[in-house]
Amino acid sequence: MNPATNVNPAVNAKPNTYGHWINGAWHTPSQGHYPIINPATEEVVGHAPEGTADEADAAVDAARAAYEGWSRTPPQQRAAVLDRMAELLAERAGELVPLLQAETGATLRVTAGMQLPPAADRFRRYARGAVEPDTVALAPQPVKSSALAPGGLIGAAAVRRPVGVVGCITSFNFPVANLAGKLAPALAMGNTVVAKPAPQDPLTCLELGPLLKEAGLPDGVFNIVTGSGAEAGEALVAHPGIDMISFTGSTSVGKKIAESAGRTMKRTLMELGGKGAAIVLDDADARVLKSAIGAVASTWSFHSGQICTAPTRVLVHRSLYEQVVTGLSQYAQALTLGDPVDNSTVVGPLISAAQRDRVESYIAGAREQGARIVTGGRRPDLKPGFYVRPTLIADATPEMAVAREELFGPVVVALPYDDEDEAVRIANGTPYGLYDYVFSADAGRAWALAARLRSGNVGINTVQRHPETPFGGFKESGIGRDGGSFGLHAYSELQSLVWPS
Repeated sequence: MNPATNVNPAVNAKPNTYGHWINGAWHTPSQGHYPIINPATEEVVGHAPEGTADEADAAVDAARAAYEGWSRTPPQQRAAVLDRMAELLAERAGELVPLLQAETGATLRVTAGMQLPPAADRFRRYARGAVEPDTVALAPQPVKSSALAPGGLIGAAAVRRPVGVVGCITSFNFPVANLAGKLAPALAMGNTVVAKPAPQDPLTCLELGPLLKEAGLPDGVFNIVTGSGAEAGEALVAHPGIDMISFTGSTSVGKKIAESAGRTMKRTLMELGGKGAAIVLDDADARVLKSAIGAVASTWSFHSGQICTAPTRVLVHRSLYEQVVTGLSQYAQALTLGDPVDNSTVVGPLISAAQRDRVESYIAGAREQGARIVTGGRRPDLKPGFYVRPTLIADATPEMAVAREELFGPVVVALPYDDEDEAVRIANGTPYGLYDYVFSADAGRAWALAARLRSGNVGINTVQRHPETPFGGFKESGIGRDGGSFGLHAYSELQSLVWPS
């Protein structure tokens, strides 16, 4: 690695070795590298740099030095950079998709369709966002004279200003799309960024550095440090030169970040864990039941359940309970588990051996507590790879850990209920409140029930998303909202301007 070249000299090597991306150039890590493992083959995909507090400090210094120039860059120029970045991601998909697939273990179908394209879409969306109006004019108000100032007609406006230097810490499940969802609105508003991706799969995120430079982003505006441990991330959160932390990940880590960030009163935006409840009401007809079963089954088929919004609990009126359990069991058994690069595969591996073991421990605990393992629950005979069979657990109680805690794997828990009040108590009975779902033949009834759910998002008869909605959670599922124009609000501060008319 020769950081003076501004080019990663190992781009043609197998596996590649990366440096940190700081101030528009590759930087050799002082503590060496660590291997990134393909979850399906258990082979080394590449080597990521070990991050230290000093390297995080260098990245923050670069972002602070670049802030004045970037924040004063005309919005149209910022938009042009973001638009070009979207084009480059599309143009380089043939190179990026294989790397992204190998380090995440996502199926090729998910990687090519739902990992990289949303990242390009987010840069394109916030290219438009960069030129959205940032000023809210307020009606003049007559103000009486006082000891403070003479009276008169006082005009005012509220203007969105950039927060400053933003630290973006991202999760392993959708590394590039997740980072783009933070980076694009932050840049659109004129902020500079230091990113710290999840340790399991940071390589494609590192590739964004040279691409953004090619797109015209000035040096220092985007920096990225990685590491297998907590040192670089903790240094970033505690750094006095960071004005905001945007974090996606577990609630337990989010609490530590909030504690550290609070010492310097940093702005935080946190999208944390979830334990989504899909409530199937007693009026569900055959069409709605089919929709509900397909929606809940997405927990298995969409990146092996490694998604915080997954409907991992299905709450079914007792009159329909066994019918839904049978339908889900048949669905799970029909799914193809295996090599994620095979187009016939629906369920791939989990991100690591540690995550596989964690999910298996929850399943074992549910079995020991008397829950019924309807299907799955045993490790498949697939080697190498970190695989867990699509698992359906029935007859659990709401108090069981498997029904209360986020597993992040291909596991669905089915719970019966007798009336709406009980369904609401069960749905709201976890510390989480990120994404719930209601399935009913009466959309008005579902709408009314949604008002009782302590959840930042509620899907009615669908698990589809709307890209402009504010996204975030209630309770321990997070703080703040992003998405659409709300993302611009998240990465800006409001400044009030007042003048005599």
